[in-house]
Formats: sequence, C-alpha cells, structure tokens
Amino acid sequence: MRIELRVCRHCFEGEHENEHKTKITRDLVACAEIVQDHCDVLDLDDVHIRWVTEDEDDDGRPAALPAVAATINDEQIVVSDTQLITMGENGYMMIYPNPQDALKVLSGNIDEINKVTSQNVTPQLSPEGAEILTGDATAPDEAEEEDMYS
Repeated sequence: MRIELRVCRHCFEGEHENEHKTKITRDLVACAEIVQDHCDVLDLDDVHIRWVTEDEDDDGRPAALPAVAATINDEQIVVSDTQLITMGENGYMMIYPNPQDALKVLSGNIDEINKVTSQNVTPQLSPEGAEILTGDATAPDEAEEEDMYS
C-alpha cells in the first residue's frame, strides 16, 4: 500500500488565519510523519507528505499517486489543497478530501503501529483533532464544513 498526504503549507503555518484548519492540518502532518517513520511495521511501500503552496511554480501536482480530489465552487473546478490518497496492492485508490476523514484513516494506521510494536507512538493532537477521533465533535453541516476547511 502507498499513502500520500497533500497538505497546504499555508494552512499548516497559519497564514490563512483559520485556526481550526491550522490545528487539524498540523494534526494530519503529525500523524502522517509517524506513519512514514513506521511504514515498515505496517508493510507500506511508500508514505509521502507533499507540501502544496499557492506559489506560481507549484501546480499542486501529486508527488507519488496520480489522483487529485476536486470540487466545484461557483462553477469553477477547485482542487482540494489538503487530501489523503491511498493505493492498495490491487491498484485501487481511495481519496479522502475531507480532513476529518483523512485524520481518521491516519489515526487507524497509528493504532495498528501501536498494536504491532507494543509502543505508544500516538502524537499529541489538538483538542479539535481529538474531538474528531473520539466522536465528540458535532458533525458540521456542509456550509460550516466548507468554511472550516477552505
């Protein structure tokens, strides 16, 4: 299996002034780095973290897996700046454009690492990230979610 996390560097650094998205983005990267460091334990072929920027020289092209999630906004195609892509041995790809879903997938991988190694490699997550994983967060409606993650 191969995994690629594409993440907006500006969101990670807090430049978009969306504190919620910054915290979730940092949680995603923390989880992906742990999975990347332990990919041999999970028998993963590759784990890539691709930093996406709004710079002219960055077209958002995938680093490892040739798939991109997009949405339609005001009749224009908008590529999701943060997304998780997985590809199994059978060649099927799963694309998670929702940061909440991506965090759950990466967290599941960390749970497997903890079981296999008998270690606790769980990162310290933000309260927002922890709420997503424990199910304490109320599911935002579509408009709220768009505001939180855009």
